[in-house]
Amino acid sequence: MQAPMAGGAARPELAAAVCEAGALGFLAAGYKSAAAMREEIDRLRAATSRPFGVNVFMPSRDTVDPAALAAYAERLAPEAERLGVTPGEPGDRTDDWDAKIDDLLADPPPIVSFTFGCPDEELIRAFQRRGAVVIVTVTSVAEARAAAAADALCVQGVEAGGHQGSWTNADGGTPLRELLPAVREATAQPLIAAGGLGTAADVADVLALGADAAQLGTAFLRCPESGASAVHKAALADPRFTETALTRAFSGRPARGLVNRFLTEYSPHAPAAYPEVHFMTAPLRKAAAARGDADALHLWAGTSYRLASAAPAAEIVASLTKG
Repeated sequence: MQAPMAGGAARPELAAAVCEAGALGFLAAGYKSAAAMREEIDRLRAATSRPFGVNVFMPSRDTVDPAALAAYAERLAPEAERLGVTPGEPGDRTDDWDAKIDDLLADPPPIVSFTFGCPDEELIRAFQRRGAVVIVTVTSVAEARAAAAADALCVQGVEAGGHQGSWTNADGGTPLRELLPAVREATAQPLIAAGGLGTAADVADVLALGADAAQLGTAFLRCPESGASAVHKAALADPRFTETALTRAFSGRPARGLVNRFLTEYSPHAPAAYPEVHFMTAPLRKAAAARGDADALHLWAGTSYRLASAAPAAEIVASLTKG
């Protein structure tokens, strides 16, 4: 399975290529309007007749400290000035949730998945009655037990690139190979392992630990069908970036990326405020991408990022399923 990477990487071209190669492609509805989400679904359906999924972010439940946000905006001001922009203003905390859910229920894709929480059982059953398979991302045994109504669980280890899918804005996380067997003991639901996977051996390993499928995101970031920016793709192969870390610096929620100047400088000061920090840093990230400034950009990457190939998606799928 190809992970639903929000922000542009998991575009219809990538999902279609993955589907056509015999794996499961995913679109990411995060940070898009309901109309933009539907437009991508239509494009994907035109490109493949195979099953695919759409991932939706649960609305944030963070309690925001205005003083902490103001202090972070003040700290970012020189960075913004250097990039020729001003910090962004708050936007829709729900990520157009109601409109997306109405749209997906009216014409559901084969699979709908949820991150940052679990819908109530009534909504899960509504999707199931419409013929959609419902997947919920979990990062702990407690979350897995609370998602009992879902058809399957995406078990995400702390090694995963991008945002941690935890239901609360908490620090830390559990390594996949520790979390997966624990969740397997707690539920009979199908499990999808995610986090730090990069090779066919990794896929075989998690299947042996109780997973029914493996999900990879960073492995597809550099391929030509990916919508990741050119600077992001180049950074994944740049030898000067030597490690990844979790940070709230870009969005206000823990996310794993390559350690660059921005991450190092601002991580100690970023408040736990999602999506407010995401909106605040959006103009800075856009300007950094336009300049090709990898040290001021969110370079999401899982711990296996060095294994990411620039090969076409179909070749990556083949390499992950060999043997």
